[in-house]
Amino acid sequence: MQVSVPAPADPALGATIRPACEADLPSLISLCADHAAYEGATYDPTGKAEPLRSLLFGEAATLRGLVAAGISGLLGYATWSPQVSTWDARWYAHMDCLYLRPEARGIGLGWHLVARVVRDAHAAGLVQVQWQTPQGNVRAMRFYDRLGATQRPKARFILDAAAFPAFLP
Repeated sequence: MQVSVPAPADPALGATIRPACEADLPSLISLCADHAAYEGATYDPTGKAEPLRSLLFGEAATLRGLVAAGISGLLGYATWSPQVSTWDARWYAHMDCLYLRPEARGIGLGWHLVARVVRDAHAAGLVQVQWQTPQGNVRAMRFYDRLGATQRPKARFILDAAAFPAFLP
């Protein structure tokens, strides 16, 4: 399968793809809120800085973060972490988030963020990248098709801690 590589991002935005750093946390939390709103989800930024700092930069950090940084600040982000597939009996990269602000879409930044996730996953010895998107995000699905990704329809279920007491002694 041939995948077309987009031209570099709009030079007017001065965008670069780089690992997230601790100074990015306030902007990253703002991007998370924008991402949730875009997907029609709720997001409460209260108390997110310290847990994200620990997940991304702590001694036992397991979450990897990449940002698209522009002249005016962060334009988008991608996060991923190693996960295990029982069926495949191997580790893969799970890309949890990929989001770009509206002004940063359609100029190649999404491709470059995904490409960096793939390169980093490959360097970590992982053989696959998996992610999901809401069924209504048709634009993203078309983008993922252009990347050469295959779709495996499944429903995602979440059991919040509020439901845990029904299972606890």
